[in-house]
Amino acid sequence: MALALACAAAGASAQALASVAAQQDVRAAATLSDGWRFKQADDLSGVERAGFDDSSWSTVSVPHTWNRVGYYIPPSPDRVNTPENVNKTLGVGWYRLTFTPSATFRGKRAWLEFDAASRSAEVWLNGVKLGAHEGGFSRFRLDATAALKPGVPNLLVVKTDNSRPAQGSSTADILPLAGDFFVHGGLYRPVRLIATDPVHLDMLDFGGPGVYAKTTAVGDGKAEVAVASRVRNSGSAATIEVATRLLDAKGAAVAETLSRVRVAAGAVQTVDAALTVPQARLWQGVADPYLYRLVVEVRRPGGRVADRLDQAFGIRQMRFDPEKGFFLNDKPLRLHGVGLHQDIEGKGWALSEDDIAADIATIREMGANTIRLTHYQHGRTVHELADKYGIVLWDEIPLVSAWTLGGKAEASPGLVANARQQLTELIRQNSNHPSVATWGIANEVDFGNSMPMFLVGGSGAAPDPFALLRTLNAHAKAEDPTRPTVQANCCEGRLFAPGTDIPVVAEVTDLSGANRYFGWYFGTVDDLGTHLDSTRATRPEQPLSVAEYGAGGAITMHSDDPLGGPADSRGRAQPEEYLSYVHERSWATLASKTYLWGTWLWNSFDFATTVRREGDAEDINTKGLVTYDRKVKKDAFFFYKANWTDTPTVHINGRRYVERAYGVTDIRVYSNASSTELTLNGKSLGAKADCPQRVCIWPAVRIAEGENRVEATGRFASGAVTDGVGWTLAADNARNFRIDSGALLAGRVSGRRFGSDAFFEGGRAGTADTPADYGRPAKPAVIQGTADSTIVTTYREGDFRYRLPVPAGRYKVTLTFMEPKAKPGERRFDVIANGRRQLKDVDVASLAGGRLAAVQRSFTAQADAHGLNLHFAPSKGEALVSTVEVEPQ
Repeated sequence: MALALACAAAGASAQALASVAAQQDVRAAATLSDGWRFKQADDLSGVERAGFDDSSWSTVSVPHTWNRVGYYIPPSPDRVNTPENVNKTLGVGWYRLTFTPSATFRGKRAWLEFDAASRSAEVWLNGVKLGAHEGGFSRFRLDATAALKPGVPNLLVVKTDNSRPAQGSSTADILPLAGDFFVHGGLYRPVRLIATDPVHLDMLDFGGPGVYAKTTAVGDGKAEVAVASRVRNSGSAATIEVATRLLDAKGAAVAETLSRVRVAAGAVQTVDAALTVPQARLWQGVADPYLYRLVVEVRRPGGRVADRLDQAFGIRQMRFDPEKGFFLNDKPLRLHGVGLHQDIEGKGWALSEDDIAADIATIREMGANTIRLTHYQHGRTVHELADKYGIVLWDEIPLVSAWTLGGKAEASPGLVANARQQLTELIRQNSNHPSVATWGIANEVDFGNSMPMFLVGGSGAAPDPFALLRTLNAHAKAEDPTRPTVQANCCEGRLFAPGTDIPVVAEVTDLSGANRYFGWYFGTVDDLGTHLDSTRATRPEQPLSVAEYGAGGAITMHSDDPLGGPADSRGRAQPEEYLSYVHERSWATLASKTYLWGTWLWNSFDFATTVRREGDAEDINTKGLVTYDRKVKKDAFFFYKANWTDTPTVHINGRRYVERAYGVTDIRVYSNASSTELTLNGKSLGAKADCPQRVCIWPAVRIAEGENRVEATGRFASGAVTDGVGWTLAADNARNFRIDSGALLAGRVSGRRFGSDAFFEGGRAGTADTPADYGRPAKPAVIQGTADSTIVTTYREGDFRYRLPVPAGRYKVTLTFMEPKAKPGERRFDVIANGRRQLKDVDVASLAGGRLAAVQRSFTAQADAHGLNLHFAPSKGEALVSTVEVEPQ
């Protein structure tokens, strides 16, 4: 019969626990979810004693975290996190639970199972310390048999600690030491009480299932599966049978073996089984994620089942080719997907199974067939869903960027041991999942002496990562010879300042993953292809992937032209349109590189991090294609949905850019329809067929003053799909063009609405502001002679033109200039309007009386049928302009 369990909060009447997770006559598992008392405090003592007074503590349910991190700005009523309710406290969190296990627990082995406790945990039951665990991401179990009191109230106390690692701290040797993500504290995954027979499948095998299966051969329609079962005997010596079966989806046995062994008291015996599966149906990823059931039973004499494991298992083989990429069951498969962090706004890491399932559903909607589970071990649920849906996984441990503290040259012995422990747990807990393709041992440990100070602080010579990497690589290979190792690197092949030493660590692992943010942190987005080809040429024998690429994107910020100004990768100006641009151009490159074994964009969802003040957020990394609260899918999400799926997709970009700055704009639609028609205010603007990269563009569309309705309709075999947006255009912007030159995001001024830099040809953008950096906000320049510094501080310079799509007629042109750096006489240029020189020999420094001072000049110009062409033609140095205003006369 199943074991019963009752639970009560301290001082409250008894109540039933959450539903029993496994109703089997051989093993009972009850989830300890409700009635916990909680307090976050670093200075408490005696909490584990029965008489400790916790009556003033909060009552919480597990999963739980006390942290709430990151919020969007400006605040609004629909936001979950606000400046008032965030909690970034790091330290000790205490949990106390009173529960009553059934009297039927007598004679059983009792185990407490924690799916995760961050970063570390100490556990007491009825005042007896059961043990501790260091590492915030992996499952661990503690033997509670001796301390458990069946049939009467029991007191369970857990101390968690997510203190920031520092020399001499309680977490100094616990990974991660650094990283661009927030480490939430608490019991943020489920806790269970489990009862087993004294002879059982090993409950103390690093949180693993005790049974490990692998496909050893596939061919001629059949498959060979090897199964190793670890049987632990916590009682007296016994002769037992181990029955190993593989069941198909209908429950019929397709292969089975039976072994008899004698297990000594206190011993662990490994029992090997070889299964031959005729007419094997393979796990084929998203195309056919077929799953068998692996059932292993430990039987006592007479056939009584002492313990049983029942777990999904997929028969499959994977390989990686440096020239042709990834192969699943000897068939090529282009892996394209996302990175994933495990937090949601308002819940942090304390997610329910429904939360995780919803995230996977969103990722599948986008068309991803692979997920990089970053930057730490994720839980059981996401792995089971990946198995079910055929999603290929990259698993990894939290060795991120740093592995020493205080400028030490080598990792401490404690840190090395913790890294090995977390790697062992990662592999044993997840090795049976067919979805897992590779074990990641590190992320971005190749900064060298360019290490960003926002991660570790301080300076000095960088420690050598090779010793630790080689140790972990060898350990992973010993634990699981069937899967390759991988790491993600940031910096190999990038151009740094002289004296920068970048260790080439990629050669340590079997596979390589490149985190490359061209067009965001460095270079241009079109540099990506050349860089990848060069990297591959360096190590042509090693399979290469792109583990991260992307850009930040704020849904409340918008640009009229993503090339109008420099990306503000560490500051506020991060418009949604630039995010789309980076992904469009990056995917154009990545899709053409058939040698890549996989690509993962960064990131599926915005996530919490306390090192960023960027875009429209505080303490949030905004590179996600979906917002932190999961309410908004950014435009770029639909770019991938149109490219990666056959789901009928039609999506008009710029839908949140409602109040438009210009009366003329390109309209971009992501569509995988064979034909897509655009209408504006009910009038057709024509149809586009088979658009390249699924991006349909209607250039220079003139929108009307007031309300506008834009609709795009795609024609599919299943019928028409229509998307619509509403845009408005104020009267001033309908008549006039007001350009904030050199700005990706237009500055705000009183009385006039400017758009970001657009309609230009040539030149480059510049600014007199000091840009933001990690830990340092942007410093706006003070411009003399104007009340509109926010639009004057940026500029376009070089030999360039503005081609303005205005109707034929006479226009007043007002230009604002500001000299950022040149002395009088060092810069001279003319301004020519439709072939007629309007301003001659402009010397801004002389006109304004020096640097960082504004000066304006106006003239009247005649536009023809092709509009107005303003040419800024240098005669010495480079021409420049800060604002362009064109008003009809």
